[in-house]
Amino acid sequence: MASPCSSGKRMAHAHPTTPLDALWQAPVIIWTMLAGEGLAAVLALAPGVQSDRWAYFGLASLLVQWVLLLTLGGLYLLRRPLSVVRPQRVAYVALGLLLLAAWAIFLLAWWLMRGLFSDAATDWQGMFLRYTAIAITVGLLGLAAFQNHWRTRQLAVRAKQSELEALQARIRPHFLFNTLNTGAALVHQRPGETERLLLDLADLFRAALAGPREIPLAEELALARRYLEIESLRFGDRLRVDWRLPEALPRVNVPALSIQPLVENAIRHGVEPSSSGGDVHIEAGQTTDAAWIVIRNSLPTSPVRPTTGHQVGLNSVRARVQAMTEGRGSVETRVAEGHYLALVTIPLGT
Repeated sequence: MASPCSSGKRMAHAHPTTPLDALWQAPVIIWTMLAGEGLAAVLALAPGVQSDRWAYFGLASLLVQWVLLLTLGGLYLLRRPLSVVRPQRVAYVALGLLLLAAWAIFLLAWWLMRGLFSDAATDWQGMFLRYTAIAITVGLLGLAAFQNHWRTRQLAVRAKQSELEALQARIRPHFLFNTLNTGAALVHQRPGETERLLLDLADLFRAALAGPREIPLAEELALARRYLEIESLRFGDRLRVDWRLPEALPRVNVPALSIQPLVENAIRHGVEPSSSGGDVHIEAGQTTDAAWIVIRNSLPTSPVRPTTGHQVGLNSVRARVQAMTEGRGSVETRVAEGHYLALVTIPLGT
């Protein structure tokens, strides 16, 4: 199915998951370089500078930028072993690398350009101690700023998680109560099918009560199939389901109960309002870099009362997919050729 695949656009931005990951973001590197230029300017404007201040600024800028680049490079080379270290110890390692880089650059600069400063040959020990103090002070200020940046980002993530849990809490009772009402009605009408109904209900309840989690796509589609089996007992011939799945489903994870609410919406808005019922199509496939799932339902043709709903289920699915894929996945909806279409796109490797 070419059109759903081509319409699944993904966001390119990826959110860092560890404190070190934030260091490799372009804005952080740019601001680090600008902060280094600011430090060089402060050193050049400080009282007691006897040489030309522009020359002093250029030299200080060169030294500071090399120190920062060496520190970032060292952290990048150590990123894998540091990924399992507590953030507080990572801060100590970063400060240590900053000091080592500052000492190495200072000694190299003193050896190559010691003639530029009149007191360099006689008071290099004092200069060394002053630059060490500057490096420690700047390092501590930088760690404090970065810690505040990371804490702000973590608070934003927690706020988003709370929003997702609130959406999940709103959709879960709606789903469970609707399913229970369906089951209660069918137990009296068709007692012979009670066992099948209860088994399907048990699987759906287990998935709903397990809370937010990720499951394989095959398992999620199996839950959607059980839900459709329950609804087929209620609607009978009015519900016509068409499955179009490949022999080997894409090996991706999806949020639990992410496809089922879209199927429920298709029945609620496409099948239930129409006296003649309607069609529900479920299709899945993959491109070179993403898996996609399409849920389509026919739109009622006879005059019916519109059931727009509050889009709680759709908003919950969209938010959970974007949170799980760090913004690279998507849930898009549109009306095309007399059908309402919901397209879920999940990047491969998620």
